Amino acid sequence: MRWMIYGANGYTGRLIANEASRRGMHPVLAGRNEQQVARLAGELGFDHQIFDLDEQTRLRHAITGKKLVLHCAGPFSATCEPMMEACLSEGVHYLDITGEIAVFEAAHRLHERARHADVVLMPGAGFDVVPSDCLAVKLADALPAATHLQLAFEAGGGSSPGTVKTSVETLGNGGLVRRGGSLHKVPLAWKTRTIPFAHAKRTGVTIPWGDVYTAHISTGIPDIEVYISMRPGMISNLRRLRWIQRFLQMGPVQTMMAKWIEKHVNGPAAPARKNSLSQLWGEANTSDGRSVQATMTTPNGYDLTVTASLGAVDFLLKNDMEGGFYTPSLLLGADYASSLPGVEFSFVS
Repeated sequence: MRWMIYGANGYTGRLIANEASRRGMHPVLAGRNEQQVARLAGELGFDHQIFDLDEQTRLRHAITGKKLVLHCAGPFSATCEPMMEACLSEGVHYLDITGEIAVFEAAHRLHERARHADVVLMPGAGFDVVPSDCLAVKLADALPAATHLQLAFEAGGGSSPGTVKTSVETLGNGGLVRRGGSLHKVPLAWKTRTIPFAHAKRTGVTIPWGDVYTAHISTGIPDIEVYISMRPGMISNLRRLRWIQRFLQMGPVQTMMAKWIEKHVNGPAAPARKNSLSQLWGEANTSDGRSVQATMTTPNGYDLTVTASLGAVDFLLKNDMEGGFYTPSLLLGADYASSLPGVEFSFVS
């Protein structure tokens, strides 16, 4: 069946395209950089198409007849809308590898349209947010009366240009948590706590990670916080940025920082990915004081993104699913992350 990787020439898109080739899959590679996309397609023996997401007519024509699109061109807050609109118009399933709350919100708002169009919309098909979403549901299943959920992760090995751009983009917006089922703004680096990962205890600080949105959809738990492992000195620096948040939101500043990132950030090389793991932890609590904890260890986040996203692609190519907005656990099941290579899950006794 015909399917497409858009943004195949980006850091993560290339990793996914190469693994798809190794598995004998045959995606169409697409993007707006003709030289890079054509070169990669030639190396792997894939067809390719060149178009910009601003060109709606060409975009819709390009995806017509495809079963699905795996969208890998971020920042997704800027690129998801035209691709999702085209997919809804042409009856094409939509997957992406975002962790941006704004994208999950946008896709969720389109649920009824997607249901009527029989189109699956599932952002977050990679490290953001497959393992943490499945972890959240496992905790909720173990403690159905849970009212509070805390999730945390530590991802080593370095970041891709796209990840750094997204992180910079969100700095000006502050933090987000769930309270009473609703999203609430909080300051940057609002709260810290000690995180007992499987390998070691770490200091964690709250961040506006995608699970603040998706975990509520997946579990129904109304109060949710997400933490990232970070050294105390970096947390202090992050808190100092509160004073210049408005400055960070300015278009020219974002453009300047994006250009610097493109020039100086390359993404982790294969040895760095191979030699680094990602750690996740979660705890669910009830209002009467009961709790349950669990940990998860995964390969490097980018390698996990490759296997998780291609597994989701394979699932949709082989199964007829009712259209609508899905989180990873709702589409693929709570055990999906644990089924991926190199993933270890356990409850904390």
